[in-house]
Amino acid sequence: MPGIDESLLEAMRLPGARGAAVVDWISGLALGAVGDAPGGDLEATAAETAELARLATESGVLAPAGGDGGGASGKEPPVQDLIITNTDSYHLLRFVTTTFDSTVFLHLWLDRGEGNLALARIRLAEMADRLVLG
Repeated sequence: MPGIDESLLEAMRLPGARGAAVVDWISGLALGAVGDAPGGDLEATAAETAELARLATESGVLAPAGGDGGGASGKEPPVQDLIITNTDSYHLLRFVTTTFDSTVFLHLWLDRGEGNLALARIRLAEMADRLVLG
């Protein structure tokens, strides 16, 4: 089972990957990062994407239709992932389910011309499922 560094390196092997990070959405801190960041500041990017993640997870509107905001185990965030699209890139935020409190997500920044959004989403989900924190 890969840890943070191995998962980030795996993410960077995806076509079009420009940068990747594992971020705690409560504190806004990057637990690990590799590659570039939009605007050049990895910590600022982590803090700003954490704010998006926090808004999505705390939104009652985005909760599952059944009303169970914590998933089947009560430990899962109510949102699996977020995709942000702009003119030249994609940002994928994939929430990681953990045995303790699930406040971590993977952030992948993809070049829009070179990246494959569908493939990246599938691979990021697989990485999140295998990620070992600690």
